[in-house]
Amino acid sequence: MSDHRARTLMVVGTSSSAGKSLIVTALCRVFARMGVRVAPFKGQNLSNNAAVCSDGSEIGRAQAVQALAAGIAPSVDMNPLLLKPGGGGTSQVILSGRPAGRGTEQFYRDNWSNLWDSITGALDRLRATYDLVIIEGAGAVAELNNGGRDLANLSIARYAGSPALLVGDIERGGVFAQLLGSLWLLPPGERELIKGFIVNKFHGDAALFDGGVSILQERSGVPVLGIVPFLEDLALPEEDAASLDGPVHERRQEGATDIAVIRFPHIANFDDFDPLSREPGVYLHYVASLQDWGNPAAVILPGTRATMADLAWLRSKGLADAICRAATGGVPVVGICGGYQMLGRRITDPGHTESDLDSADGLGLLNHTTAFDATKTTHQVRARLGTAPGWMAPLAGQTIDGYEIHMGRSSGGTPWLLVPHGGQDEAVTPQGNATPDGRCWGCYLHGIFCNETFRRTWLASLGWRQLPAGTAASAVEESLDRLADAVLCALDMNALQAIIEGRDTGFGTARGERHAT
Repeated sequence: MSDHRARTLMVVGTSSSAGKSLIVTALCRVFARMGVRVAPFKGQNLSNNAAVCSDGSEIGRAQAVQALAAGIAPSVDMNPLLLKPGGGGTSQVILSGRPAGRGTEQFYRDNWSNLWDSITGALDRLRATYDLVIIEGAGAVAELNNGGRDLANLSIARYAGSPALLVGDIERGGVFAQLLGSLWLLPPGERELIKGFIVNKFHGDAALFDGGVSILQERSGVPVLGIVPFLEDLALPEEDAASLDGPVHERRQEGATDIAVIRFPHIANFDDFDPLSREPGVYLHYVASLQDWGNPAAVILPGTRATMADLAWLRSKGLADAICRAATGGVPVVGICGGYQMLGRRITDPGHTESDLDSADGLGLLNHTTAFDATKTTHQVRARLGTAPGWMAPLAGQTIDGYEIHMGRSSGGTPWLLVPHGGQDEAVTPQGNATPDGRCWGCYLHGIFCNETFRRTWLASLGWRQLPAGTAASAVEESLDRLADAVLCALDMNALQAIIEGRDTGFGTARGERHAT
């Protein structure tokens, strides 16, 4: 390994959803525009949405977006430990990009040293390659019950000798208790690593918080580097399903094409549908009960981390019957990944890879069966449409890009996609299934709606009228630049640069003393 060791900066939060990921994303774009070779890193991530690197490794979606902001390809070293929540309160452990077990207490006891070595080894490799590594923490920084087994927060900063910034969310209220309480709860050795505060998600004129800045600085001895505004309508993928639990702010436009996405309890990779929601004239809403159903022009069953459990939930809520009635009435129904598995005739799991059930009947809208085994498929894909029915017919022979992350293999029916073996080889495997009229269809390809021609051709088959709009990729790039501009304007970049370089910031208050008086 090279003797070169990049400088580091860590961003930790007072809680989950304080905005750590967006701050890291913004800083990756800011420093990349300055010509710095910068890379993101998150040792351990708990994420509903995952991305697939070029070698087939899985990492958290946020780190893939951060890599995009930095102008580099995502790699497994950016997120060496990924936890994917599943059924029964457990998580699938993805270590160095590959499945490694279930995230139980016993697993952590037995594998802690290996996990630590994998995380620090990945960070070392990034530091040998780049000039600056921006490290994102996980959850709340002051988790007092972790028993000294921190794999994600200030133990990483101590290992790297990294300064850290603490982010508080003023929108949820109590930002003084968030920032000061978190700082004061840290043991002295970790408290000294916090070199700056960021107040995030501020509504209105930041000057109104000048008094708050003084209070925070006087009581902590830590400089407030900036007040970052609340930014609306960022076209960036979410990594946590909690973002779907809040109120729906978007109102349906008159004449908009209404698309219902089933909000499974274990929904995964729901960023698949962001390109649809950004199309003018499309109203996309998530359905978790019959009361949410409405009168959709199409229904989508998304990916899930627990196909069998969510299929049972679908039936318990009456949504399975609603989907079948809609399909019988001519409403198009689409399944992606786990949703595609549900649309078939039957799902078997003889080895109990995914659940305690041996098998379950699918919805029977497509004529395929799925069998789970211990092999997990993960790769990026450039597929080609074969002989395609219905609305797909004009697209025959065209290529579409995406990625696969799934357990289980499906067979039977009428495949319409030709997928290279391993995502890249010349030999192809037929995949997917569709009804003869193309109204009901499904496949394993995540990201399929990012392909503009495919997306808009399907929307047109629903009666949507195409309007001028930018591509999904341009919307993401514009959002990354807008986010970076806002953070750049909000932060004291001279002080931040001094913190990264280990220089005096000019902030003179004695640190960590005044809170005791």
